[in-house]
Amino acid sequence: MAAPLAALTGESLGWGGHVALRDVTLRIDPGERVVLLGRSGAGKSTLLAAFHDRITERTALVPQDHGLIGTLSVFHNVWMGVLDDHGTARNLRTLVWPRKAERARVEAVLQAVGLTGLGQRPVAQLSGGQRQRVALGRALLRQGAVVLGDEPVTALDPAQGGALLDHIAGVFPTVVLALHDMGQALRIASRIVGLRDGRIVIDAPTADLSESDLLTLYR
Repeated sequence: MAAPLAALTGESLGWGGHVALRDVTLRIDPGERVVLLGRSGAGKSTLLAAFHDRITERTALVPQDHGLIGTLSVFHNVWMGVLDDHGTARNLRTLVWPRKAERARVEAVLQAVGLTGLGQRPVAQLSGGQRQRVALGRALLRQGAVVLGDEPVTALDPAQGGALLDHIAGVFPTVVLALHDMGQALRIASRIVGLRDGRIVIDAPTADLSESDLLTLYR
């Protein structure tokens, strides 16, 4: 069996002295598509953060708050996904005068997320759904062994969100997402982890689960 990308064994997770999840034993293996489900506040973001801290492979992140800089253009916010691939001088030059090849790389990603032609627009002028697409574009430009997404398509309609989830699953070898849509979870995931009352109460292959099984997380 291949080594896991991340593993937790009997751990308590939280922040600032607050424990959000107790006795967490969970591993993420290469090639999995894992979806975390549970009520708001169930600990999905906490679990994603724990994985982010432990995964040593190249990781792309789509945080719930998007992590964008409103005064910068869409191009520059997407380019932030690869800032750590380049030195300070290159990044400063790209901030002022991006090269044609750099613009082309970003434009290809913007086309994939439905933002064609908006590269020069300040992020502050975008709608919530467009900002979410920028965050997805940044992750797609970065690429990597795994993507971690915290409610990455909540601002999009189901068809648009589903198409982007499919695209993400086609780009990244391993996918770990916190979602709120059970239908999307059952469709996209190979494995579902359900959280309730500060604990993992479901951890099973998607093929073994139904929507009625997942409804127990919200009762």
